[in-house]
Amino acid sequence: MGHAPAMAARFVDTITSPADGSTVSGTISISVNVNNKIQWVDFYIDGNYWKSSPPYTYSWDTTSVANGQHTISIKAWSWNNQVVGTPSVTVNVSNTSSSPLTIAAPTASSTVSGTVGITAQVSSTVSWVDMYVDGNYLGSSPPYTLSWDTTKYSNGGHTILINAFAQPDTKIGSASESVMVNNISATPTATPAPTVVPTIAATATAQPTATLAATPLPTATPTATATAKPTPTATATAKATATATAQPSATATPGGSLAIQVSGNHLLDGNGNPIRLLGVNRSGTEYQCVSNAGIFDGPSDAASVAAIASWDTNTVRVPLNEDCWLGINGVNSAYAGVNYQNAIVNYVNLLHSYHLYALLDLHWSAPGTQLATGQQEMADVDHSPAFWTSVASTFKNDPATLFDLYNEPHGAASTWSVWRNGGTSSNGWQMAGMQSLLNAVRATGATNVVVATGGSWGNDLSGWLANEPSDPLNQVVASIHIYDNSGCNTASCYNSMLVPVVNAVPLVAGEFGEHDCVDSTVVDPLMSWFDSFSAGYIGWAWDTGTGWNCSSGPGLLNDYTGTPNAYGIGLQSHLIAIGGK
Repeated sequence: MGHAPAMAARFVDTITSPADGSTVSGTISISVNVNNKIQWVDFYIDGNYWKSSPPYTYSWDTTSVANGQHTISIKAWSWNNQVVGTPSVTVNVSNTSSSPLTIAAPTASSTVSGTVGITAQVSSTVSWVDMYVDGNYLGSSPPYTLSWDTTKYSNGGHTILINAFAQPDTKIGSASESVMVNNISATPTATPAPTVVPTIAATATAQPTATLAATPLPTATPTATATAKPTPTATATAKATATATAQPSATATPGGSLAIQVSGNHLLDGNGNPIRLLGVNRSGTEYQCVSNAGIFDGPSDAASVAAIASWDTNTVRVPLNEDCWLGINGVNSAYAGVNYQNAIVNYVNLLHSYHLYALLDLHWSAPGTQLATGQQEMADVDHSPAFWTSVASTFKNDPATLFDLYNEPHGAASTWSVWRNGGTSSNGWQMAGMQSLLNAVRATGATNVVVATGGSWGNDLSGWLANEPSDPLNQVVASIHIYDNSGCNTASCYNSMLVPVVNAVPLVAGEFGEHDCVDSTVVDPLMSWFDSFSAGYIGWAWDTGTGWNCSSGPGLLNDYTGTPNAYGIGLQSHLIAIGGK
């Protein structure tokens, strides 16, 4: 033990640039001395994973962080996958103050009507922006122009807010302005329904009447469905109070081996055989209901489920909206409360009849009276625990349904203590941590397996083991989301960050995919690595139609009979080749 530093010194001399204690600005080079004993190094800025290499020089744009002290550190890995050096330096970042973001249109104090474009002008350091009107989430981009339908707002003054972010998930600037809306015969609406985000403490009134029944249905050709990417939070206004009353009557349990439980770092089916979660995400149930467009996006019948099963899947991840489940914040009752709950219960029944596990995911949420029209930084204290109390009460007698506590924590929830225990969002409302969500599930008596997805949009599991939510039943699975634009999407990163996790608990890639209409960049290498560790993976997304194709979404399908596109063919052919095991 006492000789470890000397051994590390043989492999890694030091970070050669920048010098410890130096002042830096603009784009700089980070370099490290290594010898041929080193397989790769991981770079970290302030403890956040940044990049893996060789080569052993990395360009860092210091304008992506605030002025002040920052720590650069690395982990050097030997050829037998051991950490053999962890040098670090502290530098002082000092960049001339300049805003990375301005609102180019509309102009401040201008009068607008109809549908107008909100345009952000950004610097090269900006990776994406989030746009809000009066605290209501409008959308995330690039591109940096989004359409705003002003007819959904009352005539008068309104505030546009844009937050700018750099990788990895760091807010680096914001801009706001006021404009006057003036529409003739405008119809005021308190809450617009743009692309994505959820919220509030709610009351579920009547509950679904469907019951879980494992009655086989005829097989059919495959079909698909899709999902939208998460987006950051908005400010909460008034706080609605609600109580969850009666719960849905989905109480029957699937028979045979269609059950699942955690045993050590593996999942076991109802017969005690090892199993891993392999399947697809079926998007739509998180956004259709708050868009007043129904509950499902695309078919949800037996033929569509048979199509999913034909890919040799065993799991379907179903994104949910807390406002729609709880029937709060003005969601059309045709698509909310008991009607939404019954639709989900019936769909889960249908999945089980094709021997598919259901992974229910809290995807869209929002605090207070804000409508859940997209993804927030984290679950909210106002409604998310009530959501899980209701969902868990509904499915607690169904051992083939798993609970994914929150889709993609990010922003303030990327801090591990906040991820676990909750805290204040960047917009000032109170976030619920993974522990309180898990507590809400267990308080119902539910013993279902729960899934906890890491921070930084689900892509960081570096602190997962140290902050794992405490579960008296030890039924927790770790989940990571991986795309071609994720910080961790290579075997070298998996080796450094995921090996300790997969050796301790079951691991699943709850979402993964790429946007280049091929499967060679991320999909194939990911499946190969996860196969070697008996870990699961669930592709994004089983959707087609407007906005769903191999370069957006990304969607896996050409049609809902299950015909894969150029991106989806990789997942389909691989699952069939391994027999879904």
